[in-house]
Amino acid sequence: MNSILSKAKLGSASGARPPVAVELSPQGVLAAATSGPGEAPVYAFEPLPQGVIVPGIGEENLRAPEIVANAIRAALGQVSPRTHAVTLVLPDTVVRVFVLDFDSLPSKAAEVVPVIRFRLRKMVPFDVEQAGVSYQVLVENKTECKVLAAVLPGAILAEYEGAVRAASYEPGAVLPTSLASLGAIDSTEPVLAANLGALALTTSITYGQDLLLYRSLDLPEEPSQRLDEVQRGIAVAAAYFEDKVGARPRVLHFAGIGAGMGLGGGSAAEDFARWIFPPGDSGLTVVDLAPRPETGAATPLGNVLTLAGVAGALAGAA
Repeated sequence: MNSILSKAKLGSASGARPPVAVELSPQGVLAAATSGPGEAPVYAFEPLPQGVIVPGIGEENLRAPEIVANAIRAALGQVSPRTHAVTLVLPDTVVRVFVLDFDSLPSKAAEVVPVIRFRLRKMVPFDVEQAGVSYQVLVENKTECKVLAAVLPGAILAEYEGAVRAASYEPGAVLPTSLASLGAIDSTEPVLAANLGALALTTSITYGQDLLLYRSLDLPEEPSQRLDEVQRGIAVAAAYFEDKVGARPRVLHFAGIGAGMGLGGGSAAEDFARWIFPPGDSGLTVVDLAPRPETGAATPLGNVLTLAGVAGALAGAA
């Protein structure tokens, strides 16, 4: 597993990432590429039949790898990538992300990953020695060493990377979608963000280069229970923001399913705000973390996708 993060920008891969990103989700394959530095991305979407991708860490995710590979090839072909190396964005439920505290880390980079693997052994329900592991040092000084670590089962990583290679491309950096989306945030002020997927809600708090919170919640299928869990998850994140920052959050940066909840009539952020806050209670001001562009779509993008993952992945591109 290539390094997924960067000291240059939270959520970036070490060094410059490829100017191409592809996100795999149960809904389909979303590809994005830039034609040159500073150029706006071009996006393309290829839908997938239901059940072709079943994201998780317990069993195989790609139930029809050849269909996924064909969709990757078709989506990337629409955006005319400059390279065959791509940043691969995966569902949050596939990757476990942790913020770890250490007294110190080895000076040699090759010795750091074994230390992180050792710490993760009792934190994930799979074989860490065979897993894909990557990390970013968030804070390192005489009194504190804080590390952002990401890990996913080796067999699951091999599935996704195999589909990319079967499509005649090469996986470069690998990111969970919510971590990738943080690359689209350009602020030195504290930011509260939420990414709602079909299976999970991920809340996060960034403060410049630091990550104060990254929390993923598996969601129930029953609609009322799902709403309760999402409301509770946002409330907990907002309270944590106030505790750590010393001020109540005023804005929630939202990515994920919006119109796909069946509300329609506005942006994903507007739909989410109407769904989560009771009538007459504005709560937080909800804004789109990565608004949909008015131009640059090579194919219809559907109404259940967020562009935040691939947009953030391209924020660190060459």
